[in-house]
Amino acid sequence: MGKNLRQQARGKGGPRYRSPSFNFKGRIAYHNDLNKPANGMISDIIHCSGHSAPLADVLLEGGQHMLLPAAEGIRVGGEFSAGSVDKSQPGNVLTLKDIPEGTSIFNIESKPGDGGKFVRSAGAFAKIDSRLKNETIIILPSGKKRAFHNECKACIGIIAGSGKTEKPFLKAGNMHFAKRARNKMWPIVCGTSQNAVDHPFGGSSSAIKGRPTQASRNAPPGRKVGKIAPRRTGRRKR
Repeated sequence: MGKNLRQQARGKGGPRYRSPSFNFKGRIAYHNDLNKPANGMISDIIHCSGHSAPLADVLLEGGQHMLLPAAEGIRVGGEFSAGSVDKSQPGNVLTLKDIPEGTSIFNIESKPGDGGKFVRSAGAFAKIDSRLKNETIIILPSGKKRAFHNECKACIGIIAGSGKTEKPFLKAGNMHFAKRARNKMWPIVCGTSQNAVDHPFGGSSSAIKGRPTQASRNAPPGRKVGKIAPRRTGRRKR
């Protein structure tokens, strides 16, 4: 008798595949008080297993704490400013309309007030390319250009932790715990390399199983693997 595929087990939502969010330090987002100019200080720089970059714990003047990706060059006890055009140092927050062209930024809001959705991983940064009437064109780390509303907020600078990917894991166990901490599926094994009880393409001693890799749109769960209702198959003839 066969077993559930990994994608079926993950979709069930059991504890084995559930993200351990109780270990995370908190949610990265801009505080609502940043809609007007605000000041504060960097109270701490912390590590969070749910994020690739270190986090800066910002203490605002009103006593509220806010978590943001730490920028390169900040330090504990350093000043923090939001909404002040005169203080465009790394780690400070401004709206896109107030940031000069060519400036490196990160943690960009998709819509004004959503807390930041784009460019949040270690060592990442985007750049202000040009400005339209109500939009700002930004070059993302992928090289793609995207338009954002001028009232969206972003942090100045580059996210810290750029050398994170240069350190080798050395052991499969280290990679296992790193992926497990963020609920990432690893290792990814192709279906033809699995056992017959684990996947429809598995079993026998060859990569050709005598079963088509195309699955019908109406195939039942467990068989709906491979190419799902492809428009065409085979070699493309020119």
